[in-house]
Amino acid sequence: MFVKPKEQRVEVLIDVQNLYHSARNLHNARVNFLEVLKQAVAGRKFIRAFAYVVRTKTGEEKPFFDALSNLGIETRVRDLQEFYDGQKKADWDVGIVIDAIRTAPAVDVVVLCSGDGDFIPLVEYLKNQGKRVEVMAFAKTTSSVLKEAADEFVDLGESSKRFLIKSAIAKKR
Repeated sequence: MFVKPKEQRVEVLIDVQNLYHSARNLHNARVNFLEVLKQAVAGRKFIRAFAYVVRTKTGEEKPFFDALSNLGIETRVRDLQEFYDGQKKADWDVGIVIDAIRTAPAVDVVVLCSGDGDFIPLVEYLKNQGKRVEVMAFAKTTSSVLKEAADEFVDLGESSKRFLIKSAIAKKR
């Protein structure tokens, strides 16, 4: 890995659901968002970070949202949609794309924290605009085409001690 120029202006876009489910399913753990943010910025000029989150009817996730805010991460909140047939949905893909395109002129680097292959056209667009695009996610659940499209891919699963928080239950096993 090369040294990243300190003058680069960096924005971080975090697809919380994508990282949450990958960390839970692959490692039975939670994501350490402070370490993700530190790695994403990597000593460069931090402009802003957005975390795209989902609010449930119970509101039990509010302390988590507050913790993200305390790290300097702006939360974008969407309510969980529950359909008549019992299906649940909360898709942030379009919101992430719009924010990335809207804010790209003010930054040099966009760090996308998601393994979702739906973001391949966004990565290609940003690169065509002269932006450096770095992707951070879990390699096992990341689109191979997304990894190839990015200027750099950071596998959060490779440094699990740094990027993951094991739950107390998982530690006892």
